[in-house]
Amino acid sequence: MKNKAVFLDRDGVINEIVYHKEMGIVDSPFTVEQFKLLPEVGNAINKFHDQGFKVILVSNQPGLAKDHYDINIFEKIKGKLESELAKVGAKLDAEYYCFHHPDAKIEKYKKICDCRKPKPGMIMQAAEDHNIDISKSWMIGDGINDIQAGQAVGCKTILIGRMKCDLCKILEDEKVKPDFIAANLYKAFLIIEKNERT
Repeated sequence: MKNKAVFLDRDGVINEIVYHKEMGIVDSPFTVEQFKLLPEVGNAINKFHDQGFKVILVSNQPGLAKDHYDINIFEKIKGKLESELAKVGAKLDAEYYCFHHPDAKIEKYKKICDCRKPKPGMIMQAAEDHNIDISKSWMIGDGINDIQAGQAVGCKTILIGRMKCDLCKILEDEKVKPDFIAANLYKAFLIIEKNERT
């Protein structure tokens, strides 16, 4: 019997994205202090588990490649994610990260790989490792690359976020259409719960 899974992007889905004023960019947290869970995330993860899903993180993390932080900071942020979820009795079943970037400043991460979304390498690896039926699984993310990665392997997809006109235009230009759009992870759970009943 194969498992079903909810694959989650991290930044913008599980935790807040950060405005780095000194660089003028919105990006992942670069410090442990900047890492903050979004509301209702732990609750949503627990609800996914109650519905029989494995909950697996699949996240591009090019901050190492771009020299925004080092591996020790990454591990501490990862630890904070796990401890913050544990406070509400929630837990991820597995975490997969891609550290590569084609324009990396750090040479060992400079690579065109199969794991960096929109390529579906992390999803495929997770499916193999955890005996997952992709056709019964979901990919939830706040970026076009998340939706593309999920569609590439046949997952149903949910885009997190309020639709901005510029994002609508890009989705249209790229011919990418998520199955659903939700304001946050808990609302995404409600979509999946309803879908499972039909």
